[in-house]
Amino acid sequence: MERDRTPFNAPNPDFAARVQASFARQRIMELLGAELAGIEAGSCEIRLPFKEALCQQHGFFHGGVIGTIADSAGGYAGFSLMPADASVLTVEYKLNLLAPADGDYLLATGRVVRPGRTLVVCRADVVVYKDTRQTLCATLLQTLMTMHGRSDET
Repeated sequence: MERDRTPFNAPNPDFAARVQASFARQRIMELLGAELAGIEAGSCEIRLPFKEALCQQHGFFHGGVIGTIADSAGGYAGFSLMPADASVLTVEYKLNLLAPADGDYLLATGRVVRPGRTLVVCRADVVVYKDTRQTLCATLLQTLMTMHGRSDET
């Protein structure tokens, strides 16, 4: 799948370390077994291996699980462009489930569409991998709020 590679300038040169530390504090990611697979200024990838406990009744990854990693991938893409004294909060998202998520693992790729001082718009695509096949199973469009003057560690 072709991805937009619009370069962004992160105001904080330590953005990758901040994202990694914040991701490590998200207990939901630990509970799901999600891994931070990549971080660049304005983009983030989260990988989630298959576990039966993450499935709905037909054996596919549950839509709520897909939404959770998509929200975090987009959120961390946006967070990577925020100042060092700010934190991030999702204020809205819309998730389209496009195909059953039947596979060995999910990869959610979040990208900033438009950065702003207070509001940041991001998109996340979730691909399910099974053997050699890749299927786009969900797309998320999200609005984030930059919480200026609020540490991410609280």
